Amino acid sequence: MRRKLLLTLITTLTATGALADPLTDADEIVARANLAAYYGGSDGRSEVRMIISDAQGRQQRRQFTVLRRDIEDAGDQQFLVVFSQPSDVRNTVFLVDKHIDRDDDRWLYLPGLDLVKRISAGDKRTSFVGAHYFYEDVSGRRPSEDHHALVETTDGTYVLKHTPIDPQTVEFASYVTWIDRNTFLPMKIEYANAAGKLYRRVEVFEVEEIDGHPTVTTSRVSDLLSGGQTDMQFRYIKYDVGLPKTVFTERSLRNPPADRLRRPEK
Repeated sequence: MRRKLLLTLITTLTATGALADPLTDADEIVARANLAAYYGGSDGRSEVRMIISDAQGRQQRRQFTVLRRDIEDAGDQQFLVVFSQPSDVRNTVFLVDKHIDRDDDRWLYLPGLDLVKRISAGDKRTSFVGAHYFYEDVSGRRPSEDHHALVETTDGTYVLKHTPIDPQTVEFASYVTWIDRNTFLPMKIEYANAAGKLYRRVEVFEVEEIDGHPTVTTSRVSDLLSGGQTDMQFRYIKYDVGLPKTVFTERSLRNPPADRLRRPEK
């Protein structure tokens, strides 16, 4: 309830111009960006079209539905990702128990092998089903895992630099985020390696207001070293759909909840 009141207050103040004075605390900006990006409503669902392209322009396509449930305000969450297309990944299911005070629990069900695989913490920043998207990107990186510094404030954007608290657990040395001052959505993220070379970029191209929440509907993840990229379109988005905790259990890995995966009525 407190989170919902906070987001409502932010939206109201932004609309009236009461937030004209920029924030100066990097941790506060990051906290608001985390809320905006991952905590719209108390739960939600969306369908994702994913187009994976290599440097030669060859493409693979994926389609899946994401269900999300908040356990605590701005805290623990659960995610269920169920693939529907193409046939070689249909019924592949990814389950996440996201924790704010310890490593997330992640499982992947591979229907061809009838195998449930535990995703270790060390694999969270590896490719998600062959995409340039990472396992960690599904549920988001915890703000407490990085140091945050405000680099620049423009008329419409906060620019922040982030460095990992434990560099041994990640492949990047730092990353920079461009956060929209009105919506607090991260609009671009660029990752640099230990040599200072940019190697990965996340970009948002379209944002729509859905059920009162500014929501990313088109984005891209680019591998700046290989030249490949993954484009994503988010559709049939709905918030506060009343997802019960029984949806987010290991049982759903082999038996996804068909009634909860149906597209919402308009």
